[in-house]
Amino acid sequence: MGIGASILLLAVGAILAFAMTIDSTPFAGMIIEWDTVGVILMIVGLIGLVSSMVVLNAWRDRNRRDVVETTDAPVVERETWVERR
Repeated sequence: MGIGASILLLAVGAILAFAMTIDSTPFAGMIIEWDTVGVILMIVGLIGLVSSMVVLNAWRDRNRRDVVETTDAPVVERETWVERR
């Protein structure tokens, strides 16, 4: 799950948990608590966001290379040839 999908789950979960009031009607003998569904979506989105950040951090550290500067490197001078006609 990417960062965008995690943020989407967090937003939808927050809307369901805090911003909407839905009458719970029996659905096949069950009553759906939309506040609980919203909290579950926020938890899943948070887990996805944290795991995406951990994976991205691991990739960033893998591609990082240390630059070592040395001053003792030999200097090689190149000879230039000029061709005359």
